Amino acid sequence: MHDEQRMDDLYREVIMDHYRSPRGKSEVDNPDFVNVGLNPLCGDEIKVAIKLDGDRVVGVQALSHGCSISVASASMMAELLAGRTLAEAEKLIEAFRAMMRGEPLPEGLEVGDIDALQGVRKYPVRVKCALLPWMTLKDALHPVTEATSTEKTPATEEEK
Repeated sequence: MHDEQRMDDLYREVIMDHYRSPRGKSEVDNPDFVNVGLNPLCGDEIKVAIKLDGDRVVGVQALSHGCSISVASASMMAELLAGRTLAEAEKLIEAFRAMMRGEPLPEGLEVGDIDALQGVRKYPVRVKCALLPWMTLKDALHPVTEATSTEKTPATEEEK
């Protein structure tokens, strides 16, 4: 077995571990940001809830239902976000998006297991599955509203 095949097997194992035992399933009490993302083409769905202490993430829920790629990506994201600042979370979102476009991950940025998803970009239809949790997080942190306000919108009571 050559090195590339061994790496593919290792990455597959990491993805399946996150799929079988997803991190970030626990509910977050009184989240500061909540968003739900859906990929209607394949049925992947995710709920992201973030609790902050100042600008540091102290609680993450990434409750995902769908394919192994989507669930694993959400799990990896939840694992990475814990204890990070909002600025660090933004860097991780951009790094992941860049990786899905085929760009290298930035040196010095701790990315946990997300490099295991690099092979997904060989399958363009699956890239959306991997990106769904990250774009749902981005939209949670930067809600699109009709107002022109730049303030972040906290979670409403209904979303909690």
